[in-house]
Amino acid sequence: MTAAILVSIFMTLAAAATPILLASLGELVTEKAGVLNLGVEGMMLCGAVAGFAVAYSTGSVALGLIAATLAGVAAAMIFALLTLGLGSNQVATGLALTIFGIGASSLIGAGFVGRTITRLGPLFPADYAAHPWLRLVFGHDVVVYLSLALVLAVSLFLRRTKAGLILRAVGENADSAHAIGYRVLAIRTAATAFGGALAGLGGAYFSLALTPMWADRLTAGRGWIALALVVFAAWKPGRLLIGAYLFGAVATFELQAKAAGLSFIAPEVLAMTPYLATIVVLTMMSLGRRTGGRDAPACLGKPFPAP
Repeated sequence: MTAAILVSIFMTLAAAATPILLASLGELVTEKAGVLNLGVEGMMLCGAVAGFAVAYSTGSVALGLIAATLAGVAAAMIFALLTLGLGSNQVATGLALTIFGIGASSLIGAGFVGRTITRLGPLFPADYAAHPWLRLVFGHDVVVYLSLALVLAVSLFLRRTKAGLILRAVGENADSAHAIGYRVLAIRTAATAFGGALAGLGGAYFSLALTPMWADRLTAGRGWIALALVVFAAWKPGRLLIGAYLFGAVATFELQAKAAGLSFIAPEVLAMTPYLATIVVLTMMSLGRRTGGRDAPACLGKPFPAP
């Protein structure tokens, strides 16, 4: 296997991992604050359709990325209003948000089905990636680099900063955090908004970089895998990076197997592989000595103030 082929596979892996890494990283911060938002898939779809609609209408992919981020925040604020403001059940509201995102994206995207835009290009000039191995370093788009930088930033934020410590305290014991003067609902709202922003950006990566076109339900259930990866990573950003790229490797295998024309494997089985791998990993974790649930924030999903 030549260097060019190997680099192409690694490039495909990074592209497949980036949207799931962004969405799961945002959900990790949200859950660290004690909020369980199951609407990641819906927020990704809102970001995907908003990003594509703006990019197609204006001709600017950068504006599309901004619009997708704002759309994800807007969807997350609907969730925050209902759960943190009005006290609705977080699980039911998150599921409703996913249904809302599917319906809204189908309605808004109806006029864009099958239309294409110019793909989000590499961040660095082509001269930087003249050699195949240099392409592996300098050949990615800005969102790939941003996702990696955000993993480091979130890790440092949660472990090294006072604000990160406060956010973790709210997720572990909201009553104690409130008793010493921290605004629990405001902190949880900010964390939810951050999760929505990254979910929207991750959704836009499908329609602006991977495809780049609009199709109904473009994210294909990746939001649910993002939720599973947070558990797989035990709420740690470093492990989340590994999990996202493992998922990218599985997705890359699916694409390479289809391209190679492996007739002894049914196409439906290949399409199932990323989701089967997620189920297998979570099952193995649940059978181990340390399960994901033991590492979850103590107040995850619990309302504040408690009824």
